Amino acid sequence: MSSVHVFPKFPHVRKSLHNELRSRVQEYFEKNNIKQTGNRPLYLKATILLSLFGLTVLHLFIFQPHWAIALTECIILGLLIAAIGFNVMHDGSHGSFSGRKNSNKLAAYTMSMLGASHYFWNIKHNLIHHTFTNVDGIDDDIEVGKLMRFAPTQEKFKAHRFQHIYFVGLYMLMYAYWVFGSDYKKYFKKRIGDFPLTDMTTKVHVRFWMVKIWHALVFCALPIYLFGFFPWLLGFLVMNIVAGFMLSIVFQLAHTVEHTDFPVADADTNKFQDEFAAHQIKTTANFGTKNKFVSWYVGGLNFQIEHHLFPKISHTHYPAISGIIKKVCDEYELKYIEYKTVASAVRAHVNFLKQMGTAG
Repeated sequence: MSSVHVFPKFPHVRKSLHNELRSRVQEYFEKNNIKQTGNRPLYLKATILLSLFGLTVLHLFIFQPHWAIALTECIILGLLIAAIGFNVMHDGSHGSFSGRKNSNKLAAYTMSMLGASHYFWNIKHNLIHHTFTNVDGIDDDIEVGKLMRFAPTQEKFKAHRFQHIYFVGLYMLMYAYWVFGSDYKKYFKKRIGDFPLTDMTTKVHVRFWMVKIWHALVFCALPIYLFGFFPWLLGFLVMNIVAGFMLSIVFQLAHTVEHTDFPVADADTNKFQDEFAAHQIKTTANFGTKNKFVSWYVGGLNFQIEHHLFPKISHTHYPAISGIIKKVCDEYELKYIEYKTVASAVRAHVNFLKQMGTAG
């Protein structure tokens, strides 16, 4: 880490909430003789999603259907990009997709197939976001510059009064910016916020450029050659807009809503008030957990509390362990933030954006 920026620490407590949660969840898996990683339904879902993506791309390239069908398939590709990210890449990146290391690597590197750098994602998401959730100045997920205000401690600008309206447009651009903007920004600056990237080996550099060249050839050059520039541009924008909005909204509903916290470390001790597990519970929210299709499509990311407490457990087990976590939260008098439906979570996000746009 940077020698200049000293990152905050979590306090040590005698009766650790995290230890209690781990003990009870571990007891559940041992009692039921279940592995904590993915299972056959997950592998089947991964196969379906990846196959549909490949077949849709091949159908577009080989048969070059009528523009209305082609645009519909671009929408489907956008939905599939997000679904592969939620279900395959995400679990693989956390090492929870499979009990086999190589299978997790393959799952994680589906991100490379879609044009994004796994190296930067792993640091940004697994290391920074999952440790310093909702911490202004560290968690890159709530750092959008001057365009949006995602934390009470961030500077407010006049335009933020309307962020609850224009956020939709920005979210649509998220995936394109990720592939064409933020990856390159991190690569050339060799840092993610205040976190320096000191281990960018030759292998990292080679893989980065291989991914970007692959994406440029398969998603840009080849379709331009086959369809022409403007038809490609329209389809490419549609695909990216759909993928960008789906990826953005799912992650934002989990952290930037009305009832989540944005902790600030004590100025004297540089420590947070809460221990790690309590920090994760207070900064995270669940949504639509009774909706089986939502849970299937977003890869259990609507069980975000469970995911932040146990990222190395596959999302297929989150519904089962959520009851355990709720019970422990009751015992420790911690609020378990949950929105019953996706619509109520969206309202909570919009209300949050309004508050951040008007409050001092």
